Amino acid sequence: MTNDVKESFGSAGAPPAPPAPAALAAKVRTLAPSMTRSMQRVAEAVADDPAGCAALTVTGLAELTGTSEATVVRTARLLGYPGYRDLRLALAGLAAQQQSGRAPAITTDIAVDDPIADVVAKLAYDEQQTLADTAAGLDTVQLAAAVTALAGARRTDVYGVGASGLVAQDLTQKLLRIGLMAHAHSDPHLAVTNAVQLRSGDVAIAITHSGTTGDVIEPLRVAFERGATTVAVTGRPDSPVTQYADHVLTTSTARESELRPAAMSSRTGQLLVVDCLFVGVAQRTYDAAAPALSASYEALAHRHRATRRGP
Repeated sequence: MTNDVKESFGSAGAPPAPPAPAALAAKVRTLAPSMTRSMQRVAEAVADDPAGCAALTVTGLAELTGTSEATVVRTARLLGYPGYRDLRLALAGLAAQQQSGRAPAITTDIAVDDPIADVVAKLAYDEQQTLADTAAGLDTVQLAAAVTALAGARRTDVYGVGASGLVAQDLTQKLLRIGLMAHAHSDPHLAVTNAVQLRSGDVAIAITHSGTTGDVIEPLRVAFERGATTVAVTGRPDSPVTQYADHVLTTSTARESELRPAAMSSRTGQLLVVDCLFVGVAQRTYDAAAPALSASYEALAHRHRATRRGP
């Protein structure tokens, strides 16, 4: 047995608390794309059959997945567990949860000949899973820090293109409704020229599911270098955008299909993060936010009144 494996069964000090069993599947979906192929096999095995893998020793799981004991341990650590023993405990807990309340036995793959009722059921289940995975994997310490920065910001710039650009607009509209200065930038030239004006006390937020979108990374880098507090909302916690982010908020990584691009599910997770940011900021700034929100409702109320028909 290698030293790497031996270390997994006991180490000095108090390690950080491992993820709860319910968060394991979300962690696998989020981190798998950045893993080596051998580590992916281990991660997929524990996510697909937690009960079966919980009964295996580190050697047994290595043999099952055609990998090494060291790979199994490294995978456990990447998923947030101090060692394989901690991962086995989480697998046992996850298996117990599944036995007491198993998810609906439907697939999220949509075929061209699926009845519309099946499409509705599959999409609804996939959306629910995306939200659950995002919530389970969201780092609340990072979230709270981002909320604090937003609540005290002189100005907030949000960058996003495509589907992420719609999420960027959603966040800025929410912040504007409670009286905060916020701008959404989907044009990469305007994004950079505005980022140049940022400084300490400002906040810049990049929204990119892949974490590799150059038009979003560049303005965040400029904002970072200008001293603004930077936040990345991404489905890839180790992607290029995160190197310029003071705070990283991770969304669920959804499977992509021909009829349902990943952007659809990724936007669902992004909108949840945006709502969490907004509500957190509204809580921190309630004395000012409540009157501002009320005033914005009153300003638009006449546009929502039903027009009275004549006799």
